[in-house]
Order: sequence, then structure tokens, then C-alpha cells
Amino acid sequence: MTVDAHHHVWDLSVRDQDWIAEDSPLRRDFTVDDLAPEARAAGVDRTVLVQTVTVAEETPEFLALAAESDLIAGVVGWTDLTRPDVADELARLRELPGGRYLKGVRHQVQGEPDPEWLLRADVRRGLAAVADAGLVYDLVVLPGQLPACARAAAGLPELTFVLDHLGKPPIATGALEPWASAVRTLAALPNTVCKLSGMVTEADPESWTVDDLRPYADTVLAAFGPDRLMFGSDWPVCAPLASYGEVLALARELTDPGEQADIFETTAVRVYGL
Repeated sequence: MTVDAHHHVWDLSVRDQDWIAEDSPLRRDFTVDDLAPEARAAGVDRTVLVQTVTVAEETPEFLALAAESDLIAGVVGWTDLTRPDVADELARLRELPGGRYLKGVRHQVQGEPDPEWLLRADVRRGLAAVADAGLVYDLVVLPGQLPACARAAAGLPELTFVLDHLGKPPIATGALEPWASAVRTLAALPNTVCKLSGMVTEADPESWTVDDLRPYADTVLAAFGPDRLMFGSDWPVCAPLASYGEVLALARELTDPGEQADIFETTAVRVYGL
């Protein structure tokens, strides 16, 4: 089995995606019906659908999609971690149609002006509720926020933190530091996992090659090991730069065949309880 641990869908007639530029090729609908033939053609059997906007209504919609799909095996949704009744809200989501597919929670921490947002007392209470619910927490952050990620993970050893997109390293510039050191610090904590995803969108859109991506893939492989690394397509965000099949082929080229059972299946199944 091959698992894609990170993709999105959206319908602009239901909700705008205000992060998409007006002239972007991403400014159109991308549905499960668009994803399925590409995923199946690439040999992907199961996927994890990940939130796109900080809107409470999106998560129930995604859970309902999962309940109707033979492809989506899990959902990483969104809820306001700072609300005092976050534990009740997580329980409510699990009672909805498709609620059993809720596997994790994510917030666009990359957009928070406070680099230590994850360390706020109200956020920490919310993260503890995520752990108590048996869910994981996906981190979508910028490199400068990685130190706070490590401190948050150290303070909540009962919660699994999943780093999306390698922590968005500056692939376009070729710089490794200070990103690499921060990633190693995070990876030293046993309750952390990383997604091999989102690399093409951080590379130079005009000239990137697989060799540009390799130092960053090698860094997370060495830091986390294959048993704490999982493949994610980041479709359709990747689409202007590489097709679904190309992104999967890139990930295979960047990893050793002996590591791929973990990276393309076992880690995601274990971490998300698929």
C-alpha cells in the first residue's frame, strides 16, 4: 500500500481560499474526483486530507467527504485551540458523520506574527486537549518558528507533532542553516514526525532540479529516520510546479528503496491510525 499523508481539496463556490493569488493557476476548484484518478494512476491507495483555511465549517465537510470516499483514510482538521471548550468541540467533531476519520488538528501557525504562538498558555491547553483526544498535531510553520515547535513538543511528550513540508526550508536559496540545526533539535524529540512534502513549492520555480531538493531530504532523513518520515504530495499546491505523479516519483528518487516501506506506508498508518 502507498499512502499520501498530505493533500488538499477545495470548492471556491463553497468558500474562498484567500491565500490563493487572483492570477494563480490554483484559483479553481480541486475536488476528490480530480484527485482520485491521479492518485490511483500513481499507485496511491490511501490519503490524508488536510485543512486549508481556519474556518470551523471546513472540518465537518472534510469528514463527510472521507465517509463517502474509498481513497481518503484520514482528515487533519482545524479548530480554535484557544477556545476554552476545545475538548468538547473535538468530541463533537468525532460524533459527526465521518467523525471517525478525524486523525489530527492543524493551524496556520506560519501566519501568526508571534514566533512563540505555540507556547502561549491558551494554545498549550488546546494542544493538551488534542493529545487527550488521541489526535496528532500537524505543524505548518516557517523555519524561524521551529525553536518554538521544539519547546512545545518537549513540554507535551504525550502529543505527537507532525512537521509539514520539512518546516519550509529556503530551498530556492540553497541555504541549509539555521533551518537544518533547528530541524535536528526538533527531531531529537521522540514525539516528532516529519512529512517529506512541499519541497517543490519552496524551490526556484523556474529552474529547480532534484539535486536542489536532495540536501533537504537528506537532512530530514538523517534527523528523523524513515520510521518517523512520511510522504505527502501537497496536491494540488504542487500542481503548478510538478504533477501528482512527478512529486511521488521525486520522493522515491530522493529515498533509498530499503526505506520506502516506512516512508510511503508504515509511518503514516501508525501515526494517523489509518
